[in-house]
Amino acid sequence: MKVKICGLQNVEPALFAVRNGADAIGFVFAESKRQITPLMAKQIISALPKEVKKVGVFVNPTMEEIEKIVSETGIDTVQLHGNETPEFCQSIPYPIIKAFSIESARDLEKIHTYPCEFVLLDGPKGKYHGGNGIAFDWNILSCFDFKEKKVILAGGLNPENAAAALKTNAYMLDVSSGVESNGQKDLNKIKKFLDCVKNTQPMEEIK
Repeated sequence: MKVKICGLQNVEPALFAVRNGADAIGFVFAESKRQITPLMAKQIISALPKEVKKVGVFVNPTMEEIEKIVSETGIDTVQLHGNETPEFCQSIPYPIIKAFSIESARDLEKIHTYPCEFVLLDGPKGKYHGGNGIAFDWNILSCFDFKEKKVILAGGLNPENAAAALKTNAYMLDVSSGVESNGQKDLNKIKKFLDCVKNTQPMEEIK
């Protein structure tokens, strides 16, 4: 299963995450305690291997804002965490991850109205759009037909529940606050999370 470490603001934890198996690194350009400037994001991205996905997180952006930050930083994937419409998503000429706040199974139904290949399922909204460290009931995922969409699971993930998250059969796990201490990325927690995901197989796969 793939892993995205989100909310990076410094080169060292980004490179450490990649060395330990992270498949994607996320940069928050929306209002957040993890918000990063395009200049700093560019510096980090320039140090990352080409094969690592560089994801920019936006909330209700304009097309001009997206295009400007893409050109300035080198991000290759756009993650939309606001109230963007399906039509707006369709108009973006880059790979899209559309995020949804999930509280009940009913919230899953709207994902099929969006034309993106990747959907990120996050916990209930708090002060910010995402990144609130709250998990939803993952059991509702097993009864829903996602069709061809690839699911990125977020919200409340941490080294302690990473093994349980593997059983959801999501395409990718997205962690941010769960690998932090005192609001900063914690290298030990990053390694512990990545080790758990990359070195653990669900029981069904082992049989």
